[in-house]
Amino acid sequence: MTKQGLRQLLIALGVIILFALGISMMINNPFGNQASHADKPAKIYFADNISIAHRRVIDEFNRRYAGKIEVVPVDLPFTKFSTNERKELLARSLRSRSDRIDIFCVDHIWVSRFARWAEPLDDCLSAQERSTILPYALESCTVDSHLVALPMYIDLGILYYRRDLIRALPNGEALDRRIRESITWDELIGLKKYFSHQPLFLFQADDFEGLVCMYFELVAALDKRNFKKNALHLTSPESIRAARMLVDFVRVAKISPPEVVDFRENDCMAAMLENDAVFMRNWPGVFRDIPDHPIVKRLDIAPLPHFANKEEAGIFGGWNLMIAKSCTEKEAARTFLRFLLTEESQKLMYGRGGYLPVIGKVYDDTAFVRMNPQLPRYRKFLEHGVERPAIVEYTKVSDIIAHFLHRAISGELTAELALTQAQAMISSNKVLIK
Repeated sequence: MTKQGLRQLLIALGVIILFALGISMMINNPFGNQASHADKPAKIYFADNISIAHRRVIDEFNRRYAGKIEVVPVDLPFTKFSTNERKELLARSLRSRSDRIDIFCVDHIWVSRFARWAEPLDDCLSAQERSTILPYALESCTVDSHLVALPMYIDLGILYYRRDLIRALPNGEALDRRIRESITWDELIGLKKYFSHQPLFLFQADDFEGLVCMYFELVAALDKRNFKKNALHLTSPESIRAARMLVDFVRVAKISPPEVVDFRENDCMAAMLENDAVFMRNWPGVFRDIPDHPIVKRLDIAPLPHFANKEEAGIFGGWNLMIAKSCTEKEAARTFLRFLLTEESQKLMYGRGGYLPVIGKVYDDTAFVRMNPQLPRYRKFLEHGVERPAIVEYTKVSDIIAHFLHRAISGELTAELALTQAQAMISSNKVLIK
């Protein structure tokens, strides 16, 4: 079976599982979520990648609201579903208007697509409560001037590096300080002479959204105006240079191994641990499940490299919370959303899972920062964050870009031809069938 066929099978199995959950719910409670019929707590079904941190927050909420509200986790793990596969699974499930999903978490770039199935949240938070949320985290939650989502956590493309290997080089301490502030791409590439027998730089180059994020980070670092007015200019000089760099990382400078064409986030993580890779582009918290691994303890974080005389840029990621229109316990669902946005919950999510908080006060809490000294650095990184273009058909466009960039990095097309073909397909409003 092909990789794509396997992914489609996983999506289908996921839908079957969620339907089975819905049927089971109807058997055990023929009145759906209407708790008042049996004097039972209102059950809220929460679909997300349920980590240890998620479970801790859910358990605490259920303890406090025992007998009134019960949140039931519906796990959609990243180990089984890619972000796009999860998107299709959620869309199919919400389209059916079943009560098996009440609250769901989406990549923040999907908010406009899922708004049609989501409950408006304009009156969910007071003006004071909204003001506590980082503005760039809240920005992706609005569609047509209406709040339709709330941020759960924010992400940003960052650089991981082996601090022990860097500090062992000539002038290693000075180099380490520069990396922590952001070195140039030319400096990073030049370090290949010291690491000829191990990967220098790992990035996600499989045919998926992670590759598009890496590409957009290079484009934005060359000129952030490329994303003004939420437009794409794939044949601009900056766009072509960024695509050419991705190809050259693998095929010319050879700072990245050919295997990266099949790498996603977890693949990069595993390769860094197994092959003594020096640098890796990834998201915060990628090592959240193995913090005590001996290699993880030797890693440090830094902003992504920049170009000479320009600023670094990291693409914003993160996941937002939405309430399904079909939810029959909307007030209970809103109560849980507000709980997730408390300082207590946000601290727990970061402390247990490395999820970057969306509440500004968390970053200002002296006692919490003392226990989590990386937190102020993350906030500094966020100041250089860049949003992906807010295009209505973003997923369709992203699929096309990822497909052609992947082919270029694999050696099938030149960078220029890949972008020309991608632009032509986007302009003709065609849909890429993978």
